[in-house]
Amino acid sequence: EFSLFIQSGDVKALCRLPGVGKKTAERLIIEMRDRLDRIEAASPLLAASGSASQAGSADADAVSALVTLGYKAPEASRMVSAVFEAGMDTETLIRIALQNKAKG
Repeated sequence: EFSLFIQSGDVKALCRLPGVGKKTAERLIIEMRDRLDRIEAASPLLAASGSASQAGSADADAVSALVTLGYKAPEASRMVSAVFEAGMDTETLIRIALQNKAKG
């Protein structure tokens, strides 16, 4: 979850952690985003094709795509987490999240 909060830029979620305020959350996002990307790229275990890794990747990719479409990172994260089910691919997550958002 921490990794997803960092990648999606979800300051509010990080502020729920004990001892983390808004400034600290923003700093964590700035400093940890690159490190997490490097760790994921360097670690073959994180890149393995297990369902948990694929789910986390599909989730993060869907959030990233929604941000690219113009949604704010925290909103995109909420949209994806509201419709996420195990085994969903990125395309399905995006499509269902957008449909869910359109409904209301």
